[in-house]
Amino acid sequence: MTVDEVVERAPAAASKETLEDYTLRFAPRTYRRWTPSVVGASALGGIAYMADFSIGAGIGLTHGTGNALLAIGFAAIVIFVTGFPLAYYAARYNIDLDLITRGSGFGYYGSVITSVIFASFTFIFFALEGSIMAQGLRYALGLPLWLGYATSTLVIIPLVIYGMKVLAKLQSWTNPLWLLLMVAPLLYLVIADPDSVNRWLAYGDTGVNTAAVMLGAGVCLSLMGQIGEQIDYLRFMPPRTAENKRAWWTATILAGPGWVVFGALKQAIGVFMAVYVLDAVGKVAAVEPIEQFTGVFKQFMPPWLVVPLALVLVVLSQVKINVTNAYSGSLAWTNSFTRVTKHYPGRLVFVLVNLAIALVLMEADMFSFLNNLLSFYSNCAMAWVVTVAADIAINKYLLKLSPKLPEFRRGMLYAVNPVGVGSFLASSILSISVYFGLFGPAVQPYSPLVAVGIPIVLTPLLAVLTRGRFYLRRTDDGIAEPVLDADGNPSGTLYECVVCGESYERPDMTASAIGGEICSLCLSTDREGRHVLPAAGSPRD
Repeated sequence: MTVDEVVERAPAAASKETLEDYTLRFAPRTYRRWTPSVVGASALGGIAYMADFSIGAGIGLTHGTGNALLAIGFAAIVIFVTGFPLAYYAARYNIDLDLITRGSGFGYYGSVITSVIFASFTFIFFALEGSIMAQGLRYALGLPLWLGYATSTLVIIPLVIYGMKVLAKLQSWTNPLWLLLMVAPLLYLVIADPDSVNRWLAYGDTGVNTAAVMLGAGVCLSLMGQIGEQIDYLRFMPPRTAENKRAWWTATILAGPGWVVFGALKQAIGVFMAVYVLDAVGKVAAVEPIEQFTGVFKQFMPPWLVVPLALVLVVLSQVKINVTNAYSGSLAWTNSFTRVTKHYPGRLVFVLVNLAIALVLMEADMFSFLNNLLSFYSNCAMAWVVTVAADIAINKYLLKLSPKLPEFRRGMLYAVNPVGVGSFLASSILSISVYFGLFGPAVQPYSPLVAVGIPIVLTPLLAVLTRGRFYLRRTDDGIAEPVLDADGNPSGTLYECVVCGESYERPDMTASAIGGEICSLCLSTDREGRHVLPAAGSPRD
């Protein structure tokens, strides 16, 4: 076998392995057979996690209910506003958040930084949710925590191997049971004991404290990265047409930025339940969801049914979110690794890597320092998401300095775009500095405002200063047919890749510098760069 044949076969094998759910690629319309409602329900199934109850409880017990609700509301508004443009781009152009980030100010290699941040989000939250599941297993079955951590990790592996097809079924089938177990007990409690609402609202009532509100908001804003996991479902939305327009927009908004509405409600409920069970279990245990729901279930269920149902709710919730954490994390790690090394090792490798890191965090008892970890992490997550959102909303639509059509293919983008990378680094460094008190204790609680505010100003400023020069390395991808069809949806025309021999739809393809067309993943794994189009001149130069 010649050297050239070896080079060609590696990306060919990688391309075939990604066809299960178009890992690292544009998601073609031939695969996107789900209705908007099915995609939306699947995406919302991923927010069944219990961490919101712990987060809300921790903020409420520390700063009081009033400050906690203000913190939750402020964070929810920021997350919704910044998440909308990202969700729209994912649903409209059928690409994940890393592919969106590449063309929204970061460049082909610049977005590797944010892929690692997103991967970190997935294993941090996998560890958090796995810890909650282990607490439930200990409470109900007496299982040691270390064994519960391992169990909560290993059970996810067979569920996440097969990608979107299995995840969509899992989320859709389990949503009704989860909702019943979640909502019915709370409704009963409010109706049967209305004074519980007054006790909740009055808890820790010392007046509004803006520092406390910002500290609480910083914890809530760590969840901003959740939009990436929502997008991993939204990229499979069908083309928007006149017939499905209302359903398409409803699913995109509810399952995109709308996830935070449900998240904020769960955080507020977490405060409510923590206050309700506080006297019975103490402040430390009151932040654990298994203690919260067991305390509520005891009010109207026979004793023999309380613990089993609470365990079912906790385990079901953790499985629903952690299959998403494991899936999304594997995509983020694989994407970064493939671009840097030009080698595709297979998504399953990084499923195991992500779960291994999460298991180490669980065994290190990360649950005990949850709020501090999330507050620190949120600075980077906010800087990234707000930078991308500002580039889409301001640079693309208002200033028109950033190309409106998202670009993610190698050769079409500069390696690094100073607009997004510069804004992200500046806001991350400054907000983390504020968080650690380098500018004084009076300013310290306001690091979230720095992480959100700087990208809004700096992203368009850098685009103006650079005159948008670093977005596109070239504007012509060498294929005559437009990327979008007459309705503005990505074209469904198929082209055969000269490397792997598989057929892909128009948005995934570019012309090869040596003839024919090449798919985006084979282009990414082209170690010698033989197929990469030149920066200028004819596409066949």
